[in-house]
Amino acid sequence: MRKINSLIVHCSDTPEGKDFTVEDIRGWHVRERGWRDIGYHFVVYRDGTVHEGRDISIRGAHCKGHNKNSIGICYIGGRDTSMEKAKDTRTEEQKETLIFMSKYLKNEYPDITIYGHRDFADKDCPSFDATSEYKYISDI
Repeated sequence: MRKINSLIVHCSDTPEGKDFTVEDIRGWHVRERGWRDIGYHFVVYRDGTVHEGRDISIRGAHCKGHNKNSIGICYIGGRDTSMEKAKDTRTEEQKETLIFMSKYLKNEYPDITIYGHRDFADKDCPSFDATSEYKYISDI
């Protein structure tokens, strides 16, 4: 089993109000980027449901230089409807699920610290400051 010490939150960089699936993202990652599978371990749909991506026992492909010891979780959204600006498009259901999953994974991996992808890359992802918002969970 991998030694997990980070949970990295992402957005799918898709327009507000539009649904996408694990299979959509898997297609982008496999066909367009040439990866073996979807890069994330979990995807949170707009309705708050959690869907498995890459098996958690397998190293992710979601944050260059930080995949070995991390879990990647992605919520659908992250852009305004015009796709011109990053925007925190999380639904209330997604917000609840991200908190639930963060607490669940912290319980499973006590040394885990929660970050946003933006903490490791020059990106707006995940369109909100996950590190600050979930600090209280990281500190448990």
